[in-house]
Amino acid sequence: MRPSKRSLSRLSVAIAIALTTLSAPTHCFAPIARPASPTAPTSSTTSLNALGVFVRKAKEADVLKYCQEGPSDSVLALLKEIKNASDDDTTTNEVGELQSLLTKRKGTITIIAEYKRKLEGSGFLSEIPPPETLSPVFREFGAAAVAILADERTGGCSYDDVVTMVAEQEEAQGEVPGPLPVISSDLIVDEIQIARAADAGAKAVTVTYGVVGAEKVMQFLKDAKALGLEVIVNVNSAEEAQGAVDAGASIISVTGVDGVDGKYAAIESLSIPEGRSVCTVANILAKDNKALEEVEEAWMCRDKGFNCVWVSDALYKSGSDPTEHPGAIINSMKAKSSVKYASPKARSGKGEGAREYLGDIMM
Repeated sequence: MRPSKRSLSRLSVAIAIALTTLSAPTHCFAPIARPASPTAPTSSTTSLNALGVFVRKAKEADVLKYCQEGPSDSVLALLKEIKNASDDDTTTNEVGELQSLLTKRKGTITIIAEYKRKLEGSGFLSEIPPPETLSPVFREFGAAAVAILADERTGGCSYDDVVTMVAEQEEAQGEVPGPLPVISSDLIVDEIQIARAADAGAKAVTVTYGVVGAEKVMQFLKDAKALGLEVIVNVNSAEEAQGAVDAGASIISVTGVDGVDGKYAAIESLSIPEGRSVCTVANILAKDNKALEEVEEAWMCRDKGFNCVWVSDALYKSGSDPTEHPGAIINSMKAKSSVKYASPKARSGKGEGAREYLGDIMM
């Protein structure tokens, strides 16, 4: 049977990524057994939250410098819209486009794929392909949204990368799958960053509860609403999660918490007002090794009731095998596998659930 155009597209993308990974030394991708004891996770997006007040001060200095250098007229116009917006309550029962895309039926999980240029720890690609190369990979292999870690200090990316990612996604208009919404993941400390994100074409921004506090979360929700943006509020405890919901958040992401049980503890007792819905996201911390426990963790988060997982560094634990690239990892996380029967590192294709193994997921 002649392969479809979509199959050929996927194959070409896989080959392109595989060729990119081959630029790293061969020994980097040697198979290893799963470690007997837990391995310390590396930080991903959540490194912003972990550094707390120090990062906030550094970011405030960055924002001040940006303002002194002179924002573009388009950003200033958007900032004016924020200033002129009414101060109405941001709480709403309406489900935004991003929230809808991230929230599917029970028993499934959606993926936010984060793009960044800097990786922490060993066991990852030595060079990350440019955003215009990975953007179609994220889309073709089933991510629900793309995030850009738009903080040059921690992610090595800027708002220019947001613009590039948005432009590539827009090229998929009228196709299946169509364009993915792009999230600007920066440490928001001032409304002008929200204006910059909107100007770059982002559909959503992230706000970190533990860094700015409840009052600022509420204000930034209003500012984003004024520009038609959705907000993902990063939390790392049950208290912060409830505070975010009380402030009006409709999407919360549990960040900086290792392990499924710890993540679940942050959301299991959430009190959500009647008529409102809240999308819960689990941020998967990457392990500093070549194993792929992160795939199993995504399955376990799904089984605990999370709607979505946010995946960053783990996407770049690619090997020389063409089935090990960011797209295949996304596809594997979305698979309906059970940790009881399947292992993401299995290569033989034998045993119950084998068709869901990462090595076979592209079939």
